[in-house]
Amino acid sequence: MSVIQVERTTDIGEQRNYKPLWLVWVGEQTPTVDEFWHQYLRRFAIDHWYRFIKQRLHWTLPHFSTPEQSECWSDLMPLLSWQLWLAKDGIKDCPLPWQKPSQKLSPGRVANSFAAVLARIGTPAPDPKPRGKSPGWTPGRPKAPRTRYPIVKKTFTKPKKVSKNTT
Repeated sequence: MSVIQVERTTDIGEQRNYKPLWLVWVGEQTPTVDEFWHQYLRRFAIDHWYRFIKQRLHWTLPHFSTPEQSECWSDLMPLLSWQLWLAKDGIKDCPLPWQKPSQKLSPGRVANSFAAVLARIGTPAPDPKPRGKSPGWTPGRPKAPRTRYPIVKKTFTKPKKVSKNTT
């Protein structure tokens, strides 16, 4: 692991004081400062991708029972992003009423129009079962409650009231 401190020097007569920038590199071979800078600039694209998968692909929405299920869901997020990126050339834009039509589609616009593709190709899922009385639990099958995991909650403590003494 390498820790690098980048300081910007001020020009003569400039009153601005710049804070140092700390960068960390984990890897076998430490890159040059120029390569560090290019990697640092890539962080904006990565930050926007995380915002996209949280808001549009609902990465943080489901509450799974096991960490393995959460990890599997997280592994699907890059695949979903690539699927949207690869489908952008074959998708017809379906803008919402307040949006202008666009030739260059963003991943969000592709996601809006992707329902038409899914309706066209169908689903591998079987047809739903007919309605009626459910047969219930299979006889002889053991009933065991699923394992529950504790919920982690952040607590909020109210600040103590300060009384004003007037004397």
